[in-house]
Amino acid sequence: MKLCVILPAAGASTRFHGGDKLAADLGGRPVLLRTVEIFTRREEVSQVIVAGPPDDFDSFKDRFGAGLGFHGVSVVEGGRRDRWETVHKALQVVDPTCTHVAVHDAARPLVSDALLDRIMTAAETLDAIVPTVSMSSTLKEIDPEAGVDAGEGEDLVVDSILGEAGRLKVDAQPITRTVDRSRYAMAQTPQVFRRELLLEAYEGGPLEGVTDDAQVLEQQGHTVHAIEGEPTNIKITTAEDLRLAAALLGLAAPRRPRDPLLGG
Repeated sequence: MKLCVILPAAGASTRFHGGDKLAADLGGRPVLLRTVEIFTRREEVSQVIVAGPPDDFDSFKDRFGAGLGFHGVSVVEGGRRDRWETVHKALQVVDPTCTHVAVHDAARPLVSDALLDRIMTAAETLDAIVPTVSMSSTLKEIDPEAGVDAGEGEDLVVDSILGEAGRLKVDAQPITRTVDRSRYAMAQTPQVFRRELLLEAYEGGPLEGVTDDAQVLEQQGHTVHAIEGEPTNIKITTAEDLRLAAALLGLAAPRRPRDPLLGG
């Protein structure tokens, strides 16, 4: 196997209050570099591509260029809208000698070698692999269109002065049924595909509305196989996720996110 790894990094970190989550300090190194290092030490990986934000590309390269360059990473512009656009752009520069492509969330810096070993072994015989985690809680289907406010009752005098700040609002949605959780799982990354198949799927579309790369193949009738993932393979989305990642790595709690000086 000769693997190319694509790390989409064009998101705006809107739910990570306090700065860029990929630049956040995690044990002395930015989250993005920790993720990159997972793959640059793997023998089967011959190319790593990071796709950054096109509207902030020069600044992105200023922040991460030195560290990524040290690891031999290619940096390209990603998309402005959805994740699929970023992956599509990165696919244009994949080395044609690669047999497989892995797409991994840039903000998942805790994927283990044991999980990667399972994925790579499965990818030797299967065309498309996704690590998943089973649902441990009872799974409910809700109707988001029929929500109600179950909070404190209205007080016209208080509301006229304070507005919504004057009372506790509690959104509630009706449950329509309980779902058989054994048939559902939460998808993780890296998702690994045979290169030609992924390229054909992305060129065959449609792509609007897809939320991961496996869905692109699923829409075209290709079989995607799930293997056991890891609960610790978390994606950093919020500041709380960053603190959890530090705890899982046995690190001190991170300080307020900032753009650190980058290096190898």
